[in-house]
Amino acid sequence: MRGLESASVCTSSDDSRTLVTIAHAPLEQVTPEMLAWWYTHVSGTMSYAGRTWPRYLVWHPLDHIAYDVTSPGEVSAGTRLHVTEALGRDPEMLLDLHLTVETVDDEAAIFTKRVLGSSVVRLVYEFTAIRAGCQYTTHLTIGDTKPLGQLFLNSHAHRKLFPPAKLAAWIRHHVEEIGNLENFLPDLFTYRAPHEP
Repeated sequence: MRGLESASVCTSSDDSRTLVTIAHAPLEQVTPEMLAWWYTHVSGTMSYAGRTWPRYLVWHPLDHIAYDVTSPGEVSAGTRLHVTEALGRDPEMLLDLHLTVETVDDEAAIFTKRVLGSSVVRLVYEFTAIRAGCQYTTHLTIGDTKPLGQLFLNSHAHRKLFPPAKLAAWIRHHVEEIGNLENFLPDLFTYRAPHEP
């Protein structure tokens, strides 16, 4: 797993929201096309180290617990997901999120948790092709500028979903999981993509 020092992390606040930007070290031999495919094919299994494993566990074998597609059909805009992780291998740092896919393409994957029409958590993963592979940047926004967000949802998101210690653990976890993609995704994409368009 890559260390936290491999990425550039910027955290700021804006109108009761928290904004986190993570510029990851380049992913070697990973392309935007592979990442677009990955974010629509995280569920399922793969062969790794001589055994068959859930792909989600291979992505981060220490922290990931479950990744469930909770709406019917293929993963695309509007698909609902349920993600469970123990950040830093700590059961006290359990992250249990229900997210909706906004979009997945060769430029970005965007996921949102909405409450009463407000976006309390929004994850934007941007990818750009570079000579060695791919530049990957993450934007996490906690809170919304809508009135309900300003009134109480933003404080709830900061208190319950991402208090300071959990946010710090998530940043480290996310740097680890994104860095790990270059260890398995090129082979997975080559051998599985033809069977899973």
